[in-house]
Amino acid sequence: MNNQFIVSPEWLFANLKNSQVVIVDCRFSLADSQLGKQQYQTNHIPGSYYLDLNQDLSSPVQEHGGRHPLPNITELAEKLSAIGVNSQKTLVVAYDDSRLAFASRLWWLLRYLGHEQVAVLDGGFDRWQKAGYAITDVIPTAERGTFIPQLQGDKVVDFAYVKNHKDSENVVLIDSREGERYRGEKEPIDKIAGHIPGAVNYPWQEVTDAAGWVIPQLEQSQRWQNIDTNKEILVYCGSGVTACVNLLSLAIAGIPSAKLYPGSWSDWISY
Repeated sequence: MNNQFIVSPEWLFANLKNSQVVIVDCRFSLADSQLGKQQYQTNHIPGSYYLDLNQDLSSPVQEHGGRHPLPNITELAEKLSAIGVNSQKTLVVAYDDSRLAFASRLWWLLRYLGHEQVAVLDGGFDRWQKAGYAITDVIPTAERGTFIPQLQGDKVVDFAYVKNHKDSENVVLIDSREGERYRGEKEPIDKIAGHIPGAVNYPWQEVTDAAGWVIPQLEQSQRWQNIDTNKEILVYCGSGVTACVNLLSLAIAGIPSAKLYPGSWSDWISY
């Protein structure tokens, strides 16, 4: 699938030397926060830079705000400028090896900052390697860009908003975690199991197949066919990361107006 949100390994290979493309490695492990950076330093797609979920795509954890609060916008804008991203010009291509779990976070963040020139790599790093394309351990030197954020505040909601609107007949609240966690049968990460009352479950893993390929656009649309798109759609997960995979799916399906609750379940249970 090649569209404004997804690029194939073949497309990316053909555009490795395109000065208007910046590639970002978003690999990360929730179980080992250093693993993604170590993997990047060992091998990555040529020319790609690394942004870390904890250090770059989130801000420090506090009493409220969840396990991965949104990053400081000024600091993230500086990091994007440093790797050569120019506002409204550069196409950023994000990849990971986790079925878009972390690449989608960067995809969403850039759109939140007003930069819609961003896509994720279909199949991720694994598919790049299986296609036989080169990998390297060479860390690229960036030509500095100018990234000026234009915050899209209508893309997010906070705890108070969710609490006050979740029962409205004009709101759909979507829980993106796997069914076991949604139903409260299993909770490997957060202190309390369950879900926000009224939420419906659409596990983020359904956006890709078992190999990490994004399912076709028609299937993405069918996936959301029971959602009333005239209603306000609010999406959450455990900490505002994998919910972005569902937001990507909704965008592919032609429903770009859905909003993220960044704090998600880990913020909800902190009150």
